[in-house]
Amino acid sequence: MTVERCLSAVVIFVGLSLACMADAQAQATRTWISGVGDDANPCSRTAPCKTFAGAISKTASLGEIDCLDPGGFGAVTITKSITIDCAGGMSGQAGGILSAGTTGIIVNIPAGAANDRVIIRNLVIQGINTGTYGIRVLAATSLTIEHVAVIGVGAGPVPAIELRPATINGKFYLRDVEIHNVLGAGVSIGNASVTLDNVFISNAGTMGLLVGDNSVVNLVNSRVVGSGSRGMLVSASSMAAEVNLENTLVARSALEGIFAFQALATVRLSNSSILNNGTAVQVGNSATIVSYGNNRIAGNTNPGSAATMMPATLQ
Repeated sequence: MTVERCLSAVVIFVGLSLACMADAQAQATRTWISGVGDDANPCSRTAPCKTFAGAISKTASLGEIDCLDPGGFGAVTITKSITIDCAGGMSGQAGGILSAGTTGIIVNIPAGAANDRVIIRNLVIQGINTGTYGIRVLAATSLTIEHVAVIGVGAGPVPAIELRPATINGKFYLRDVEIHNVLGAGVSIGNASVTLDNVFISNAGTMGLLVGDNSVVNLVNSRVVGSGSRGMLVSASSMAAEVNLENTLVARSALEGIFAFQALATVRLSNSSILNNGTAVQVGNSATIVSYGNNRIAGNTNPGSAATMMPATLQ
């Protein structure tokens, strides 16, 4: 009996070891995709997968998915810490997601997940005017989006990029991001701290930037141009919303360039230009717009209700 038990223990140990080895092999720290790949492959550089969805199941938490060529790699839902990098970038041959009729990327990291962080780089998301969200965050504490273009999404209309985690106060960073010809808002933010650096939003069907409760937003070195209604709406009904603009252009909005609404909403302007909008700046329900006296407001049809705070010359 002693020998038999020992042999049984050895068999169990070997079986568990093999299972662990199989799991380790299935979860690589770096995987690869290609337009001529196959999701049945192991997603190695020499045997790449074809889609983000196929590669993410074979990529370990904190791992990275890289693109070998500028193919279209399909929509994906991210549920773990990961980097997606199609290193060609917008100036080269970036990888892409054709999100017609669907959302390009959903980020939904379970609460309490270790090392919760997602990085999305060098990607073009094209909705062909039928795609819904380009990027939508349901839950995450850390997200970086760099060198990404979102085009022709927002059917519904919904925002091209929605940064509104349900229960977690996320910290998000957008740099060198372009959003063009979208049907809804460009970027919608709530329950988050967000820095947008060198972000270009053009021809949003509704608002360029929509900011809601429990948000702190720094918009720097950016442009919001040609919005169908407002360049920016900051509205806070129950928790504070704060937006700080530095060296930013808001131009050619059909209605207001900047509209701050409700007492908990605050907008601060420095070194920025509000040009050629229907109304330059507007406040409602005791909201606040503050100028540091170094901005330029010109060419607007109407200076708006904050004109006493922000005269047209703004020396």
